[in-house]
Amino acid sequence: MIEITPDIFLDEIEMKFTFIRSPGPGGQNVNKVATGVQMRFNVVDSPSLPEAVRKRLLALLGKKLTLAGELVIRATQYRTQNRNKQAAISRLVLLIQQAAVPPKKRKKTKPTLASKERRLEKKKLHAKNKSLRQKNPKGDH
Repeated sequence: MIEITPDIFLDEIEMKFTFIRSPGPGGQNVNKVATGVQMRFNVVDSPSLPEAVRKRLLALLGKKLTLAGELVIRATQYRTQNRNKQAAISRLVLLIQQAAVPPKKRKKTKPTLASKERRLEKKKLHAKNKSLRQKNPKGDH
């Protein structure tokens, strides 16, 4: 079990790992050993995620999901399968932790009196500049 938050845990059974060849340096091993990891996690059907977290995660991921609702994470930065696997898991944990934080409610506020006065003063200045650009300013007909 992987702890995401104190009340959200993921079972490793929900994650499917396939090992792929990694690009980049590796010497003679690069063409023989599959050290990269491709992890699939089904966000839509996961029993471990609460419904509110699932909705926020789906919104957060957007087009990164497959049509089946799976998130695919590729980790190829390390030269060992185990470290790449841990990197993929940590990226998933980070995404779910971001989705687990509920957004703050927006407090409605009214503009201050000073800000209203600044806005009106700005409008007057703008109107004055515009009127100076005219060939026949107002009042000179």
